[in-house]
Amino acid sequence: MKITKLSTYAVPPRWLFLKIETDQGVVGWGEPVIEGRAATVAAAVEELSDYLIGKDPRNIEDLWTVMYRGGFYRGGPILMSALAGIDQALWDIKGKALGVPVHELLGGKVRDKIRVYSWIGGDRPAETAAAAREAVGRGFTAVKMNGTEELQYVDSWDKVERAIANVAAVRDAVGANVGIGVDFHGRVHKPMAKVLIKELEQFKLMFIEEPVLSENVGSLLDTLRNTPTPIALGERLFSRWDFKNILATGAVDIIQPDPSHSGGITETRKIAFMAEAYDVALALHCPLGPIALATCLQIDAGCYNAFIQEQSLGIHYNKSNDLLDYVVDPSVFAYDDGMVAIPDGPGLGIEVNEEYVVERAQEGQRWRNPIWRHADGSFAEW
Repeated sequence: MKITKLSTYAVPPRWLFLKIETDQGVVGWGEPVIEGRAATVAAAVEELSDYLIGKDPRNIEDLWTVMYRGGFYRGGPILMSALAGIDQALWDIKGKALGVPVHELLGGKVRDKIRVYSWIGGDRPAETAAAAREAVGRGFTAVKMNGTEELQYVDSWDKVERAIANVAAVRDAVGANVGIGVDFHGRVHKPMAKVLIKELEQFKLMFIEEPVLSENVGSLLDTLRNTPTPIALGERLFSRWDFKNILATGAVDIIQPDPSHSGGITETRKIAFMAEAYDVALALHCPLGPIALATCLQIDAGCYNAFIQEQSLGIHYNKSNDLLDYVVDPSVFAYDDGMVAIPDGPGLGIEVNEEYVVERAQEGQRWRNPIWRHADGSFAEW
């Protein structure tokens, strides 16, 4: 079997899909994207295709190694996201060729289903209690919300009180036993992170996500190690080498690699197993499309430390299209009692609606994240 063609499709709301074709008619799908940089990632996929055309798609480990190491410069969001989508599609091809799900090729399942959480609110938290109540009404047992608006390095107490009030409202709305994740989204710097982490302990959160940017974790080690609230991060880390030092600090309780950013199935599993050796949990990042979610579920199937899965159905970014629009059978992601079953179909376990993908790619997407500024005119982290 030989790879004959790679095609990318930028589709609304902010996704990039990849189709890899072979000379035996077996087709694989992947989702290589950095949100807001889809065209750049597509260009990287096209460059990598020079090496891939004519190669056997089943030699995944060797192809991954050459794509990562063979260009001399390595790592980073663009290369690792391009590599990720290619890797996903290669596993999809291999599973389809053999008529088995990817998780069976990776040693089989340790679970049949996994808990999922729903995003509530938007970029600027407000009226989140009603959204949380509605999500729980749809069967979710966990939700995640943004914790703050923009924050200066040192900011006023009213910003802290607003964050506390939002989380308090959600806790009151859903009760004590629904998990709440609060995402600081890298908007918070060390001085205010210390304050917020302490003040939010009363709500017994499921986790605080990205309390500071990953590169700043070292400045906050004592606080992160001593809070009773689990600390999660990792969506902006791209390889096992990026995660190595974070895990060694002992300050992180949950890692959140994104298999559309962190080298696909091949690399993300290695990251997950490395985390397990540090007794750190896995909660894969996935505010993306159906191919990315299917990929996550194939990884979750075989990783003992996976405990919950992010998914994008109804997320505030999904304006013109949503998670289920691009699959032939939406029931493959049927949520039941706050959980979703691991797909057991061949490959990634989903059938992409190629006709609709091609149709929506005619419109395409050029999504960009907002640019925020503080009251003094300086740039604010989004």
